[in-house]
Amino acid sequence: MLGDVLKELDGLGLAELVKKKEVRPLELTEAAIQRAEAVNPELNAIIHKMYDKARQDAETVDLTRTFAGVPMLLKNITQEVKGEPINSGSRALQDYRSSTDSEYVRRLRKTGSVFIGQTNVPEFALMGITEPELYGPSRNPWNLGHTPGGSSGGSASAVAAGIVPIAGANDGGGSIRIPAAYCGLFGLKPTRGRVPVGPNLGRHWQGASVDHVLTKTVRDSAAMLDELVGYEKGAAFYTPRFDGSYLAELSKPLGKQKRFAFSVNSPLGTEVDPECIEAVMKTVRLLEEMGHEVEEVAAPVDGKKIANSYFTLYFGEVAASIALLEEVLGRKAKFGDVEPTTWVLGLLGKATSAEEFVLSIREWDKAAFTMETFHERYDFYVTPTTAFPPAKIGELEPSGAEKWLMNLAGKTGAGGLLKKAGIVDQLAEKSLLRTPFTQLANLTGQPAMSLPLHLTKDQLPSGVQFIAARGQEDKLFRLAAELEQTSLWVDVNRNPFMA
Repeated sequence: MLGDVLKELDGLGLAELVKKKEVRPLELTEAAIQRAEAVNPELNAIIHKMYDKARQDAETVDLTRTFAGVPMLLKNITQEVKGEPINSGSRALQDYRSSTDSEYVRRLRKTGSVFIGQTNVPEFALMGITEPELYGPSRNPWNLGHTPGGSSGGSASAVAAGIVPIAGANDGGGSIRIPAAYCGLFGLKPTRGRVPVGPNLGRHWQGASVDHVLTKTVRDSAAMLDELVGYEKGAAFYTPRFDGSYLAELSKPLGKQKRFAFSVNSPLGTEVDPECIEAVMKTVRLLEEMGHEVEEVAAPVDGKKIANSYFTLYFGEVAASIALLEEVLGRKAKFGDVEPTTWVLGLLGKATSAEEFVLSIREWDKAAFTMETFHERYDFYVTPTTAFPPAKIGELEPSGAEKWLMNLAGKTGAGGLLKKAGIVDQLAEKSLLRTPFTQLANLTGQPAMSLPLHLTKDQLPSGVQFIAARGQEDKLFRLAAELEQTSLWVDVNRNPFMA
């Protein structure tokens, strides 16, 4: 049955069937729609359907394109399609529709992909879980009681459940890698500036956020990055040039005796679950067996400074998002327009000075220089992707006391008092307790990937993160291609939804 083919093959595999005329694009589109209708009620991965337009697009696909006729989902933030809603998980934007395609979407169209819908995100993509008040939680196909992560949680859930082989994602603090780790997928965050962010924008989150995809296979990610890269008018950042094909890199050997540094210690000094430690240690043993030199050494950066610099950005960007929201609403934003946590983050942004913001960006630059020097000695830096396996749905809800404090702060506008009370440090530690490893690469601009190399005793995926020097996605892809062939690689088709 075509539904089974959809689940089993990756994007390039499906495109090959189309090019051989063994299946028509419309048939693939209908199979993906049928699969979505069957499983999405349980997963809540898709929050906006584009079925009729997808059927039309499938009839006019250029069969010579790389992903000709392959059904795909887009993330419901920044990945804009003209005339379609883009509400970023916020009730305040639920009636807003895009006036143009984003450049990311324009390039995806040229691949021959067919967009069947948009995926669930936490409000403004702010969380490492996907539980927005507007749409409710997305669920993990490995265990419906657990989160698929965030902020690209809906995309990860859909790919892991076999609705589509590829889904749009972006990563401003781990939002590709965290869901990849939780759902047993491959997730690469490219080098800062590698993927377009326009039109009319030169950066997202000061360059911390980069768009790409979540996939079942390494080759789909590589082939898609080949399609997405290229000059963009108005882009804010220079990216080290790569003149080859990322897909072609997969057939090249990584080479012997690469130097790996690894650490299983949280950069915040907080707890790391034994399962996440074991994921790295198994990988280390395999790398040594493969003939590589592996040394336990932590990245030479101050983890707490990195976290605080990240949150300074975070607060400022939320405050700016709320200010832009006012343009859409045509009035002053008020408490209740957005979720309480979002509102409080915005208050903290308003209480953050321009001086603090500039100093935090300088901290990024220091860390970037330090890591460039670090990679003169080490080819790769290895950590757990996350400090804990996937949380249960609702487990990370604010406590009653925290909700009371947020409501009080929201109604009184007491962002400055929250800062003076030390709430920023507390918030940083609590928010990053489960995901302290991913933000570094966002702030330094390095490429980083999560590989599905471990299943916990509860049969939940746990990822291993690899970071390389800026511009070296090719090395990451070669490494991933080799590890994909080993016994450690977790087969996403083992999850209950693929049975």
